[in-house]
Amino acid sequence: MRNVRPAAVAGSFYTDNAGELQRQLSAYLRDGHAASNRPKAVIAPHAGYIYSGPVAGSAYAAVAPLKGQIRRVVLLGPAHRVYVAGIAASSASAFATPLGEVDLDQDAIATLVGEFPFVTYVDAAHAAEHSLEVQLPFLQSILGDFKLLPFAVGGATPPQVERLLDRLWGGPETLIVISSDLSHYHDYDTARQLDRYTSERIAQFDPASLTSDHACGQIPIRGLLRAAVKHGLRCEVLDVRNSGDTAGSRDRVVGYGAYALYEADEEGETPTPIRRRLTKLARDSIVHGLEQGRPLPVESTSWPASVRRPGASFVTLNRHQQLRGCIGSLNAHRPLPLDIAENAYSAAFKDPRFQPLEASELDALEIHISRLSVPQPLQYSSPSQLLAQLRPGIDGLILREGSYRGTFLPSVWESIPERDAFLAQLKRKAGLPADYWSDTIQVERYTTECW
Repeated sequence: MRNVRPAAVAGSFYTDNAGELQRQLSAYLRDGHAASNRPKAVIAPHAGYIYSGPVAGSAYAAVAPLKGQIRRVVLLGPAHRVYVAGIAASSASAFATPLGEVDLDQDAIATLVGEFPFVTYVDAAHAAEHSLEVQLPFLQSILGDFKLLPFAVGGATPPQVERLLDRLWGGPETLIVISSDLSHYHDYDTARQLDRYTSERIAQFDPASLTSDHACGQIPIRGLLRAAVKHGLRCEVLDVRNSGDTAGSRDRVVGYGAYALYEADEEGETPTPIRRRLTKLARDSIVHGLEQGRPLPVESTSWPASVRRPGASFVTLNRHQQLRGCIGSLNAHRPLPLDIAENAYSAAFKDPRFQPLEASELDALEIHISRLSVPQPLQYSSPSQLLAQLRPGIDGLILREGSYRGTFLPSVWESIPERDAFLAQLKRKAGLPADYWSDTIQVERYTTECW
């Protein structure tokens, strides 16, 4: 006989009408911020959908392209309702929501209960727990059929969570989801400051700095970060807001964040033979542009998987040690070889600062390629806080303010070595005054692999 854990918070945390629920989920996912690579794990909030749904949508929009690949979801969230000494497993055969039932991987759960003394069956901890349940409709909407391993985390330690995740890590068929809100019941400005700090610690894989003041799910988050370091993951901050941004007043708000973590081979260092091949591709695209007036067509399937994924690049052209053109992409949206071929052509013929390249210039042309990492938003509340975080010679910066936008590659530090001057010149490049500042100015940093 099936033992189904019924939906406990449908009708309160989210609607119990299946049709309306699916419409809401589609809207949250549609408005979510797209991620740059294939997530191995995500961190998503668990408040009522009216408050945290838009932020959770960013996390699950990153996972949506993996439908059909993910067949197992490991879901951890804090136990709010019942005290749990360690980590609570469920003996249910399925969890239900208005969208249907999700089967549990009972055999895998039983193995964990037998293997780890800190993992025990505590059905009471799951009966009314919302931190896990509110994630399920999102997962059902984007993944379809999958097996679930849900765990309510109580008085466990981050190393115990790490051991559990290591045991269930699996391959591309397994997704890890950590359910957590951020700061609780501060005024709007205080919450923003706290949540910026928390996001920075998560992005920099610093679990020791997180406490319950930063996130109610700090134990599973810290356990994930420990495991992520071991497995060489990278982190992208997708969205950070609070209930004052989404619904409700700003006097006592709850913070929400969406984060995606990627396997190391998503952005591993490019091997030297592939670098040479990509440089030749750039030159071939320029030659093709001279002959045909368009970039060289690229068949990405002929390239290794390590560079076939979406990648962001800048192609810089020098002639007689003088800049001759530079065009690039800030976000990965097409296979890296195609991105390099397109940017090489544009640097040669479409950089508005220069006349189109002529055939007579080709022999003396030097081609430099920069492969960009995923941009990471910086968290700050003042110019001094922003400047203190900049790493001269390492960071490339993207600055956005409304319709104004500009970027400097890390190589620009060679000519502008001072932090304040670097930032001032970047503002000018974006079309803003050098001393401009506002609470809405956004700055992201990235690094480059250059050859």
